[in-house]
Amino acid sequence: METERKKTLFKWISLLAGVILAAVFLTLAIRGISWTEMLGILKQANPVLLVLSILYGSISIFLRGLRWGVLISAQKKVPAWVMFFATAVGYLGNTFLPARAGEVLRSLLLGRKADIPKSFTFATAITERIFDAVTLVLIAVVVIPGIGDMPDWLPQAMRWMGILGGVTILGLLILPRISGWVLRTFSRLPLPQSVHQRASQLLQEFFEGAAAFIHPGRAFGFLAFSALVWFMDATAAVTVSHALGWDMTYPQALLTLAAMGLSSAIPSTPGYIGIYQFVATTLLPVFGVTRTAALSYILVLQATIVAAVVLWGLPGLWLLGAGKINKKQQDTSLV
Repeated sequence: METERKKTLFKWISLLAGVILAAVFLTLAIRGISWTEMLGILKQANPVLLVLSILYGSISIFLRGLRWGVLISAQKKVPAWVMFFATAVGYLGNTFLPARAGEVLRSLLLGRKADIPKSFTFATAITERIFDAVTLVLIAVVVIPGIGDMPDWLPQAMRWMGILGGVTILGLLILPRISGWVLRTFSRLPLPQSVHQRASQLLQEFFEGAAAFIHPGRAFGFLAFSALVWFMDATAAVTVSHALGWDMTYPQALLTLAAMGLSSAIPSTPGYIGIYQFVATTLLPVFGVTRTAALSYILVLQATIVAAVVLWGLPGLWLLGAGKINKKQQDTSLV
């Protein structure tokens, strides 16, 4: 009971912190915005290009599902359509639920649908996210020198994220190799036998999921799909800029996506309201657009992303049987 109260308190504190930060960032983002100019930009948006951007976003979700499937294949091969809808459900959860609950939701649904240990699916989902973050840092490091003056906070943030990501990846690479020692050490703890057995099983499954990347074939497949994912995401971002009447380059799109992705690590409200707007209105003017155009752009880009997520995430909930998961399962299945 005490543990449940602590979990509930932590969730509420995290949500409150997210709301406060979102309000601060949103206030900073909308300073000096011309709402008349924004209305004009939005009215002139090309609907055909916006639909095309949603299509690109849908393809990106499919590719992300295939990429996750590369890691999952360490346990068993799962049909592409299952991976696709599980990934879409994860993004749906991250968009509308607090604390990135979509990661837990997609792991639970995939684990049950494919009959795979949920601790394993969760470990692969976390591994995927970590490598994504490091990829974003690498993209930024490569792109920044060719763009020019950057906001002071961006290079510094990239540097710290790069260090953190590198340490985390090192830990993921080392952890499976010392899993035996960790399990033996855990077995010596003064805990009830039933707790030892359940926790040891969960730890073993988590180690196997974290080790899924440590295989030349899977590593190559994961990296190849990552390149396709980010190319498709950048194409969607460039297409939105064209829809609004200005030409964003691929390096600019990749840097924008990297900044957005890394900023999502900050506690925020569902949908990253506030933080994405702040990133856009701080970064995009470097590319020669007004703050108003930058805010218009990020709002439309977010709308196309949400459209793709909802388009496939809602049917994914039904196809994967999300209604059969109760709150108790969500809280205990991965711990």
